[in-house]
Amino acid sequence: MLKLVYILAASHSGSTLLSMLLNSHSQVVTTGELKFSSKDIGDTERYRCSCGQFINQCSFWQKVKTEMHRKGYEFEISNAGMDYSSVESQYVKRLLKPLHRGPLLEYCRDLALNLSPSWRKGLTQVQKRNAALIETILEITGAKVVVDSSKTDLRLKYLLRNKQLEIKVIRLIRDGRAVALTYMNPAEFADAKKTDLRAGGTGEYRKKKRPQIEKAAHQWKRSNEAAENLLRRLDRSRWMEIRYEQLCSDLDNTLDSIFAFLGLDPGMRNHDFRSVENHVVGNGMRLDTTSKVYLDERWKTVLSPDQIKIFEEVAGFKNQCYGYHKKLR
Repeated sequence: MLKLVYILAASHSGSTLLSMLLNSHSQVVTTGELKFSSKDIGDTERYRCSCGQFINQCSFWQKVKTEMHRKGYEFEISNAGMDYSSVESQYVKRLLKPLHRGPLLEYCRDLALNLSPSWRKGLTQVQKRNAALIETILEITGAKVVVDSSKTDLRLKYLLRNKQLEIKVIRLIRDGRAVALTYMNPAEFADAKKTDLRAGGTGEYRKKKRPQIEKAAHQWKRSNEAAENLLRRLDRSRWMEIRYEQLCSDLDNTLDSIFAFLGLDPGMRNHDFRSVENHVVGNGMRLDTTSKVYLDERWKTVLSPDQIKIFEEVAGFKNQCYGYHKKLR
């Protein structure tokens, strides 16, 4: 079976950082989010791989394309067909839109999905394509484990049903106030430090309405509720939980515990994770150059007392359940 490590988290919780740190182990490889699509990448002529090359010119991704073709799959990174919502049916897309809502509602979702011939056929194809891509990445790199930092709960739900995959899950949690801030201003708080490398390396952000604190808090809360719903039905031996803050403040011990959970020798890790070859798609921090890991708590000075108060009203209880204490300026 193909070994996959899935990072389950709310977006902007540090999943790209964690995946690149895991990539520093000689038996682990990551390409970031395996659910990549044109929505995530945009203009492939200008989107940069984390190696610095334009992704269409990256030799690694050219090898992936060639090997996938040899296996019988046409592969374009902007239309890779790895996302379960890529099934061409508006009926299916609507059913896949809500986050995980517990066993009863998920049973109803599956019943409704199975009424669609497009879904039944599409699911089989997407499962095969995911397995083929993971196998290809392992073959090209010589690694034993692939890390997928796609984060989303529904992707994990269906990956767990893929009989070709042996999956372990890392549940990553970050203080909801920090995450909410990134939702409201991703360019400043969740992208490359150099402005000309933001937005996938183009430096040009598409104008998009960003949520205010109330909606951002709700989004973080729902992402974590969905993750909890999913993990309740997964054997405890198959997943572990860590905090972003723990990762940043106690890096070596945290990574050692993760590698032990994965059955890997922690001593085979390169401590300079940026010096290891990587070809990551995802968060803009992949294009930064420093190997120093530091705790980002800018929310403490950027969010106003009123914003923090609103967050507490919407998601404060959930945040405190995870050990993040209520703290107003």
